[in-house]
Amino acid sequence: MSRIDWTGTGTPAPQKASEKGIWSWMLFDWAAQPFFTVVTTFIFGPYFVSRLTDDPVSAQAMWSNTATISSVIIALLSPILGSIADQSGARKPWIAFFAIIKVVSLFGLWFAAPGSPLVYPVILMILASIAAEFSIVFNDSMMPRLVGKDEVGRLSNTAWGLGYLGGMIVLVTVVTLLAGNLETGKTLLGLDPLFGLDPHTGEDARITGPISAVWYLIFIIPMFLFTPDAAKGLPLAAAVHAGLRQVANTISELKIRRGILKFLIARMIYQDGVNGLLILGGAFAAGMFGWATIEIGLYGIILNVVAIFGCVIAGRVDHRIGSKATILISLTLLLLATLGIISTGPGYTLFGLLPMSTADAGGLFGTAAEKAYILYGLLIGLAFGPVQASSRSYLARSVSPQEAGRYFGIYALSGRATSFMATLFFSLITYTSGSARLGMATLILFLAGGLILLIATPYPADRQQD
Repeated sequence: MSRIDWTGTGTPAPQKASEKGIWSWMLFDWAAQPFFTVVTTFIFGPYFVSRLTDDPVSAQAMWSNTATISSVIIALLSPILGSIADQSGARKPWIAFFAIIKVVSLFGLWFAAPGSPLVYPVILMILASIAAEFSIVFNDSMMPRLVGKDEVGRLSNTAWGLGYLGGMIVLVTVVTLLAGNLETGKTLLGLDPLFGLDPHTGEDARITGPISAVWYLIFIIPMFLFTPDAAKGLPLAAAVHAGLRQVANTISELKIRRGILKFLIARMIYQDGVNGLLILGGAFAAGMFGWATIEIGLYGIILNVVAIFGCVIAGRVDHRIGSKATILISLTLLLLATLGIISTGPGYTLFGLLPMSTADAGGLFGTAAEKAYILYGLLIGLAFGPVQASSRSYLARSVSPQEAGRYFGIYALSGRATSFMATLFFSLITYTSGSARLGMATLILFLAGGLILLIATPYPADRQQD
């Protein structure tokens, strides 16, 4: 089997793992992404906000609170689990354990019918979210063992793009074959929804949980079969004891490895903004324009198509000018997109500097404001994949394979430690002002703050500064 050319020079680069092992590892992103695409962002999330209850503003705040609780749990436990994984060696048993929790929780979302108690889907979403994120910690920590540091940027962005492709395929399937229009009952293709799904009872949105579960279960199998894992280390009890001790050592170590500490702090801040944009963006659009499953699904498809190309381009950019420059470019685009989104309302964009007709031309995205929202969404689609994929490769270039588990655990902490702040700010501002637009505006603080701090961070992060 031939080697893959990760360098873009026409010469296959030396690798630590086989081509089959690398592609199987990348399939994890393919398997995991539909949960974030159709459940968290574009289908179930907006359904939770706009159709599960009769109070969209309170539902948006509840959805935000769900993300906040998940983020706190992820932030507290990820460094501990990462350190334990370094001591126990193998990552795959941990991924399998959390896969069970994620799959069971996602199947439970089917029962979140309109008018049912919100507490059950909230609990299931919290469980599914933390299981998904913990699995990512262990999967990401395998990356430094697969390829050399020069190739991790392209590997990470390619895997991320593959994930968006998988998410888009599931999203397209839902929108064209499963989601019925509330007025006609037909799908986007003019067909009756498969399995007799009734859009009036939210079955077209609720089915995304079981679909994502089955997709995940099937496509993580190659990773278990073909991707090399670390050798087995300490027994579980000893690994837990040693891992807990290692967490404290790692935190103390960061005082010396200041470059990595600066990167993690910068990433902690800007990732809060990215997470908030992904979690709340679809729900914000549904609340402002009254989009149903078909409209929000098409919006998601557009973003994911752009995201795939964004990751492909970013893989080459990352290889040529580095992960840091790729992240800075991506954050700039996300800032422009967020400003555009919050400046848009019925009849205007750019805070009223550009008036627009309020006439509805009919069909999907019929108003001028909706079209402007989609244009800003294209910037999000172009940037939100690369900013995360290149952040992952930034760290992978800065640590050794032996310490990858504990540092990717801290990395997950940096992505979640204050992410409750972004969603909490959204909730507080939305509650007090009654305006989700003002709540969304708080995301600018996180994106801009992280960008400014990253500028002063060395690259790679373990490089000594003068």
